[in-house]
Amino acid sequence: MRVRSRQGFTLVELLVVIAIIGVLISLLLPAVHAARDMARRATCSHNLKQLALACLEHEEAHGFLPSGGWGYRWIGDPKRGVGRGQPGGWAYSILPFLEQEPLHDVGFYETGAARQEALAKVVATPLKIFNCPSRRHFKAYRCRASYVELDSVLIKEAGRSDYAACAGSELPPPCEESADGLSIGDLCGPPSLDNIANYSWNRIDQNGVIYQRSQTTFKTIPDGASSTYLIGERFADPDHYTDGEDPGDNQCLYAGHGNDTLRWASDSPLQDISDPYDNHVFKFGSVHRSVFNMALCDGSVHQIFYSIDLTTHRQLADRADHASVNIDDL
Repeated sequence: MRVRSRQGFTLVELLVVIAIIGVLISLLLPAVHAARDMARRATCSHNLKQLALACLEHEEAHGFLPSGGWGYRWIGDPKRGVGRGQPGGWAYSILPFLEQEPLHDVGFYETGAARQEALAKVVATPLKIFNCPSRRHFKAYRCRASYVELDSVLIKEAGRSDYAACAGSELPPPCEESADGLSIGDLCGPPSLDNIANYSWNRIDQNGVIYQRSQTTFKTIPDGASSTYLIGERFADPDHYTDGEDPGDNQCLYAGHGNDTLRWASDSPLQDISDPYDNHVFKFGSVHRSVFNMALCDGSVHQIFYSIDLTTHRQLADRADHASVNIDDL
């Protein structure tokens, strides 16, 4: 008798194969996610590296690091140069060193309403290098209150930044509010363009390297460039990454002094969490697990643990406390 050979799988064998494949996939997925997270973290670190180098090129070209700008209701002005006369923040000032000089110069030749509309387009322009890919997609997002020339033009969406410059180890005094709701304190800048000529700046020095109307030189960083924070990742509320309702994440990346563009080491850094009962809008931090990225004044980028000793964190933020910290020992 001829023996007929069996072909194919039985149902039990097929189910066993499917089960094995499922187990293998479940084992591989965490590794895949970990690899993706490492790649995104590396991209984030590279972004900070390029931003830090742009700040150093600004220092080489102008003699000081980029300024923190006038206030959070002011953006960059191509006609006002750099330093204390520039209302926009550090991100705006380094645009020419990021191959973004055409964007920086938008509105230079316009006047009146045409100029305001041109600057509004700048506000609405996102730049990929200012976004951590682990936090949110690269695009313009809703802003609660983005202004062009303070109260002239309001827009609905703006480019945002996931990085902030280090203004120091202690928080500045808060802005005062006028009866009509406009901030009029010294740390908010003049209330309008008409007040610039007669505005009396009571400049409040901070111990970081970039703050309101700063012009920090390397001579004023006695702790050393390799022991002083320059820029780094900042905390944001994950419930409000896209809606502009986080008070520390609701302005455009080109704005002047404020907690969107500057952060302080007055408190411990924090991984992004949803916590409506606490105020984390002045802290450094990130979406990454265990660590966040910080660039130092020598252009190097380091991963800092959230568990860093608060005293050490503050020392790294203070450019002149004469307590140099070896970053490699952390």
